[in-house]
Amino acid sequence: MFRKILIANRGEIALRVHRAAREMGIKTVAVHSTADAKAKHVLLADEAICIGPPSSTDSYLNIPNIIAAAEIAQADAIHPGYGFLSENARFAEIVEEHRITWIGPSPDHIRTMGDKVEAKRTAGALGLPLVPGSDGAVETVEEARAVAEKFGYPVLVKAAAGGGGRGMKVVENAAMLEGAFRQARAEAKAAFGHDAVYIEKYLKNPRHIEFQVFGDGQGKAIHLGERDCSLQRRHQKVLEEAPSPVLSASERARMGEICARAMADMKYRGAGTIEFLWEDGQFYFIEMNTRLQVEHPVTEMLTGMDLVKEQIRVAAGLGLSRTQEEVQLKGHAIEARINAEDPQTFAPSPGLVTDYHSPGGLGVRVDSALYSGYRVPPTYDSLIAKLIVHADTRDEAIRRMGRALEEMVVQGIRTTIPLHQRLMNEPDILSGDYSIKWLEALLARKS
Repeated sequence: MFRKILIANRGEIALRVHRAAREMGIKTVAVHSTADAKAKHVLLADEAICIGPPSSTDSYLNIPNIIAAAEIAQADAIHPGYGFLSENARFAEIVEEHRITWIGPSPDHIRTMGDKVEAKRTAGALGLPLVPGSDGAVETVEEARAVAEKFGYPVLVKAAAGGGGRGMKVVENAAMLEGAFRQARAEAKAAFGHDAVYIEKYLKNPRHIEFQVFGDGQGKAIHLGERDCSLQRRHQKVLEEAPSPVLSASERARMGEICARAMADMKYRGAGTIEFLWEDGQFYFIEMNTRLQVEHPVTEMLTGMDLVKEQIRVAAGLGLSRTQEEVQLKGHAIEARINAEDPQTFAPSPGLVTDYHSPGGLGVRVDSALYSGYRVPPTYDSLIAKLIVHADTRDEAIRRMGRALEEMVVQGIRTTIPLHQRLMNEPDILSGDYSIKWLEALLARKS
């Protein structure tokens, strides 16, 4: 087992990794920018090394500085968390070249799944169901028009690299195609340095359902059920729940088996999430994230498994801690992402946290690096806390989430807590009848 792990991240995920490592008897090294000198994970880690100024480019994305920190601290392994360099194949290669263990999938798998065109091709070869569309990147407007006419409008033009809705355009008819195609390529080039795009059939009202998978890198893999992540704003997840209200036990078992078998065939190593759109009982692969997800606590609450410890075990060559038969999904879990944003305009709200109180009680968990007196910097992502609840039934989980939101106090800055309180009282949420477009429509009606 590792003696010391460097955590190449910040915020709640850095604290989450520290806690798992500490419980396994492993020392931790926190790296931080000057803006994060008083961050909670920095204060709690065994060692802390400053790697640059506030800008992510000069600190959390600065590969030479992170490697230097790992060498100075004599770390055995690096855990990348999520975001930043977690899906950077070249970083993973550099880590391994320096004889430091990379706690994540192989660089080849990161690279393959990071290119959406190649990921789609690989997923199809592994037997995962695909959204109808182009076989690969589409180079010209004429080629795009031929694909669109083959599958019928509306279609979606998507950047082959990146995510978060950038380089993505919905095309309702032939007259819109040329402009959308050129705009998507320009956005992709500006955001990701790569202007390749591909075309998919546009699903009108789907849900976003993803399966958590784990592989040992030697040909064994398991799935840990699904998460429904359909409540989104501008392609960013707002609230997640598991299991999905729309899936039957047989559908869950069937798709989970397909996903686990695909990962076994790949000899995939570590944690991964296979994301699908679901509509009218059909699944369509959209992408795979080769890292831990923000919403991983939902799965942990259902299974009782610590996914970060599982990542560390696999990276250390100890294999998976459970077989598929030993994975049991119990009850229902919901996660609310609490952001430092105005709950109506969604404008960022960094600043000093003058008072902070975390809710508690049976089945309530908060993953956060906040504390009273902490100053939320304006430089990074606005996520400041994840409130997760678990109960025997979905109805109980919703009521528990409502109660926990009432208890949660974050003063000095604006947060999205009021939005989540509103969601817990919406009839469509209570019934589970929503899609990836539902939240945007709700916000448009109430703005």
